[in-house]
Amino acid sequence: IGKCTISDAPDFDPSADAETLYNAMKGIGSDKEAILDLVTSRSNAQRQEVISAYKSNYGKDLIDDLKYELTGKFERLIVSLMRTRAQHDAKEIHDAIKGAGTNERCLIEVLASRTNQQIHDMVAAYKDAYGGNMEEDVITDTSGHFKKMLVVLLQGTRDESGVVDADLVEQDAQDLYAAGEEQWGTDEAKFIMILGNRSVTHLRMVFDAYEKIAEKSIEDSIKSELSGDFERLMLAVVQCIRSVPMFFAKRLYKSMKGLGTADNTLIRIMISRSEIDMLDIRECFRLSYEKSLYNMIKDDTSGDYKRTLLNLCGGDDEPTVRPASNFDPAADAQALRKAMKGFGTDEDAIIDIVAQRSNAQRQEIRQAFKSLLGRDLMKDLKSELSKNLERLIIALMLTPAEFDAKMMRKAMEGAGTDEHALIEILVSRSNEQIQAMNAAYQEGYKKPLEEAIQSDTSGHFCRILVSLVQGAREEGPADNERANVDAQELADACNADSDDMEMKFMSILCTRSFPHLRKVFQEFVRYTNKDIEQIIKKEMSGDVKNAFYAIVRSVKNQPSYFADRLYKAMKGLGTDDRALIRIMVSRSEIDLFNIRKEFKETHDASLHEFIQGDTSGDYRKTLLLLCGGED
Repeated sequence: IGKCTISDAPDFDPSADAETLYNAMKGIGSDKEAILDLVTSRSNAQRQEVISAYKSNYGKDLIDDLKYELTGKFERLIVSLMRTRAQHDAKEIHDAIKGAGTNERCLIEVLASRTNQQIHDMVAAYKDAYGGNMEEDVITDTSGHFKKMLVVLLQGTRDESGVVDADLVEQDAQDLYAAGEEQWGTDEAKFIMILGNRSVTHLRMVFDAYEKIAEKSIEDSIKSELSGDFERLMLAVVQCIRSVPMFFAKRLYKSMKGLGTADNTLIRIMISRSEIDMLDIRECFRLSYEKSLYNMIKDDTSGDYKRTLLNLCGGDDEPTVRPASNFDPAADAQALRKAMKGFGTDEDAIIDIVAQRSNAQRQEIRQAFKSLLGRDLMKDLKSELSKNLERLIIALMLTPAEFDAKMMRKAMEGAGTDEHALIEILVSRSNEQIQAMNAAYQEGYKKPLEEAIQSDTSGHFCRILVSLVQGAREEGPADNERANVDAQELADACNADSDDMEMKFMSILCTRSFPHLRKVFQEFVRYTNKDIEQIIKKEMSGDVKNAFYAIVRSVKNQPSYFADRLYKAMKGLGTDDRALIRIMVSRSEIDLFNIRKEFKETHDASLHEFIQGDTSGDYRKTLLLLCGGED
């Protein structure tokens, strides 16, 4: 499965690995980087072979040695990675119930999210390591309905047949409604029996049917009918039925937000999911919290502990252009000068340097060019290159803010306005990016961007753009109650006249955070039985329609929105080169990899093939370098 971030290392040699680890720990102090790099680049099964090889070659226990050499959170993380998944789960459960006090949240997270097989393996590993019976120990340490549900989950007997019986779905939904909302008091046993035994596919259908009967979600009913640890456990089970990756994304966010970090939770999830669904968790995380899991870990942890977690996380949101290693701005500046000196131009040399450096590195090259040669790199490039290649290379050399400002300017100058470009830029940039663009525009064209927009557009479309160009969109996760109100207001506005409708849509779509709007759009479907995209297409027209549509598409899935824009730029006769350059350049260090994936899924052809067929020469060569692989 392509969902994991850690997999088997090729050309694996356990004996050589054991030796590397042995050498990293012998003598005074230990080479922590060597340890963490090795451990995080092997799969769990391979780590078990390294443990055996270590014992055969050195007559010592690798885990004991690691415990002796390492300390703190880093030690906990590395040692946990060396255990089998079942041993790790068993230890987590053991630690959660031994000693004074019980860590109910750990019990909930582990038992609600594991498959039958994982539960059986964990119970066996527990017996093996602690001689006890996990079920008995959990019973001793918990009580009431919470205990009963844990025991049900510990059986590992959830139906995994995948067969769904429509009548039983309806029956279960009715039974759950009768067991809670419909009566005084709650029949907890019904909840336990149905949620603890039915298959995932079956329960997803039950939850949909339940919502129709109860007019509220199963989650809302659980919150009002159950309480305490039992409520938390049942909510976790429901979340895992709906989406295990989403459940873990939420847990990870909670473990790091606010003051302090719940390191135990962070370690447990990063380890237990790295070979299962870490990529899906990253995707859910990005959609819900507008920042990548990678960046949150980076900001929240430090040292070797951080490096190890980041290795488990795998990449950040996937750019296709990354900083070059062993970067030497002076050498690059000299090479560029050489490529442009004398008669003719070495375009290949220019392309290879510019397209394979990050934007920050390109800025250093610009500076070095001036410091060493007393020349302006931009002027030189403009005089040596021409047409699309020149536009593309110059676009890459500008800072993102300068480039955005220039694109806004190009969209408005001369006769006619490229409204699609204005929309795409303003809808998809963060507040910080918009503020930087405003400053760059003022600097470059000696007038405020907002004024330029006002003199070039009119009516509600103008208002939408002015609202977006403030760069003051709210940030942060969804507020469920407010999302409900917002959705209700949007639904009501659909019956108003078009003026009021557009103003109401603007007041919500242009100001709320993306994660919040995602929730609003889900609620909107509940109120109207229509997708907000359908309403916008049907009730609105022209640029206003296009602007709102772009916001909705961006909120739902930004890479897919860009994939669509790229497709439109290239399909049919002629190519919208400006759009092609704009998107390829501005997303190459952010999410072009994700955009490529969406492109391939939607259009059955890779972005690479499209560019290949639609462009030519050095221009094509540069675009393909930015595009990265061929999918």
